[in-house]
Amino acid sequence: MSGRVVIVGSGQAGVSAAFKLRALGYPGHIALVGEEPAAPYQRPPLSKKYLTGVADADRLLIKARSLYESERITLRAGCRVAAVDRIRKQVLLAGGEWLDYDYLILATGATPRRLPFDQGGDAPNVHTFRTLADAERLRTEMKSGRSLLVVGGGYIGLETAAVARSLGMEVTLVERDQRILGRVASAETAAWFRALHLANGVRICEGAQLQRQAHGDKDGTTAWLANGIAIGAHAVVVGIGVIPETRLAEQAGLRVDNGIVVDSAGRTSDPFIYAAGDCARFLYEGRPIRLESIQNAVDMAEAVARSIIGGAVEYRPVPWFWSDQYSTRLQIAGLNHGYTDVVVRNTSDTARSIWYYDGPRFIAVDAINDAKAFMTARQWLSAGHSPDAEAIADPGVALNAITVSDQNALIN
Repeated sequence: MSGRVVIVGSGQAGVSAAFKLRALGYPGHIALVGEEPAAPYQRPPLSKKYLTGVADADRLLIKARSLYESERITLRAGCRVAAVDRIRKQVLLAGGEWLDYDYLILATGATPRRLPFDQGGDAPNVHTFRTLADAERLRTEMKSGRSLLVVGGGYIGLETAAVARSLGMEVTLVERDQRILGRVASAETAAWFRALHLANGVRICEGAQLQRQAHGDKDGTTAWLANGIAIGAHAVVVGIGVIPETRLAEQAGLRVDNGIVVDSAGRTSDPFIYAAGDCARFLYEGRPIRLESIQNAVDMAEAVARSIIGGAVEYRPVPWFWSDQYSTRLQIAGLNHGYTDVVVRNTSDTARSIWYYDGPRFIAVDAINDAKAFMTARQWLSAGHSPDAEAIADPGVALNAITVSDQNALIN
């Protein structure tokens, strides 16, 4: 097979697709086009090692720069794709250059939601946190003795709060829902992390709607909540979710619905265009979802590469995620969407796991400082097994001694 593959987006999904194509023996031309000027880098360490100065930018690289040349992957950093011409099978770069493709992969990722203008979203010391440039700007703000307001009690907000506290900042976190992690985790998981952050000196305001902000100058802000409470801060970080980047797909007339809609092989509504990573929406256990994780970015991109090579592909992930906060590691396997029951397994004073069930069927786990629970849960999910809930609740019963049932039998 020869030809040309153009990949739009130089994040984890784009890089994974390019290198997997070469590993599978694809001989044609591969162009990896990224809007950011930096060489492709890992995003998760930005909120941990990079902000604290533990790692510099070179240690964030997904692949060494020399590997792009040795693998004959043309890296076009700092290039924005302006349009896709599906009839001519070309993409137009912002500078006017056209690139031909036989297959196009959209790995355009997602962009952070911003606060509206009337809540101070355009202020110079209000930050979103997604890119290396975002991290560089924020790193200048995060210094001991200064204060930080975090808007949003999801994992990004909590990780940022933990890093800020480790740097000696005064931190207030505001969540408009009635509890942190309200859309992604159980009340039991949320309670653990609320206690963890309170013990580390974070002020948490739940059920608190941000009303407006006033900025005296670039070095300070006052935020008012709907209940009248005023919060002063030197800087604000907004972590209220992301929006899939679908501009090119929409302009090209592809099917878009809260993401670029793809089939089980990653194909869009155009058979010569694929999508992978945060921007792609696909069916998972019968329901359309987007997965915002490194696991999905890598695995889905590699599935797309296999599909382009001509392999029979059906992308069926077992999702997993992680979050590091202070000295606590949370590892998540599966998706807890639609759970009806939660079982807590207390392994020790510092470790526990929260197991999610949809009726009798096991669907996900939150493992807190419990790598064994995480790995066992991943194996059971991959095999389609559901552990007995009563045994899971008893830490005196070893995980490898727990009876499991076939999930398909439970469904039927």
